[in-house]
Amino acid sequence: MMAVERAAAKNTLTAYGKDLADAGGFLAGRSSGLAAATSEEIEAYFAELGARGMAAATAARRRAAVRQFYRFVVGEGWRTDDPSRRVDAPKQGRPLPKLLSRDEVERLIDGARAFGEKGDGGAEGLRLACMVELLYASGLRISELVALPLSAVARDPAFIIVKGKGGKERLAPLSGPARAALKVYIDIRPTFLPKSDKANPALFPSRGAGGRLSARRFAQMLDEAALKAGIDPAKVSPHVLRHAFATHLLEGGADLRTVQTLLGHVDISTTQIYTHVASDRLSAVVHSKHPLARDA
Repeated sequence: MMAVERAAAKNTLTAYGKDLADAGGFLAGRSSGLAAATSEEIEAYFAELGARGMAAATAARRRAAVRQFYRFVVGEGWRTDDPSRRVDAPKQGRPLPKLLSRDEVERLIDGARAFGEKGDGGAEGLRLACMVELLYASGLRISELVALPLSAVARDPAFIIVKGKGGKERLAPLSGPARAALKVYIDIRPTFLPKSDKANPALFPSRGAGGRLSARRFAQMLDEAALKAGIDPAKVSPHVLRHAFATHLLEGGADLRTVQTLLGHVDISTTQIYTHVASDRLSAVVHSKHPLARDA
């Protein structure tokens, strides 16, 4: 159901499988199994998750997987009650996303250009700089970026069509610097084509087995670019650039609905976290820069 009806990503399906296997293992010695568990047994499992000391996000995902499973079971008519329905789970505080300032983004792009064995702005540096520009200019997920076909950027477009989660398409804008970086990269793109695959359709091809640059390899290169830029690699990730895109838009006056659309969020509550980040930063600016501001 998750795969066919909800078009869940492979990683999501794997995670749900592991979560349900964990719940089934816990319940195996306490009932006739996951499908027949009682509310008391589900409550015991939820409590045990908290006692393990695992990350709050992981425990929350496992509870969500169990709840989703029982909704499916009831919907299929395999049982008439949902044992997880009345079991309360501890409320999880939502962590604020990591952020990069505008200056740090510019330094990161410069560090990306210097990437490579020679560190002189060669082909590898130009490719990495182009990818960083695209992530920051368009708010793309890294999975969306590496999946882009060459045809997406034909004729120097102002927008690109991106296929996001669940196969949903959206328009993502390209800034002037991102378009300029793309033009430079396209000229050196043949450098990365496998010898036996000159017709490779990927915008970012690779000589590796998959035929296109992987998200994992990009993250490794981004860490090196951060070091060259004098930025702690722990602060930097592909998703942090997406966070910077959203936060800087809101700080610049963009409305929340526009940012939601650009990010491809289904629920605006997912986007609202950036309003807290932007408000905190704007408040800090007022207190540090306003002539009448006083230290408490």
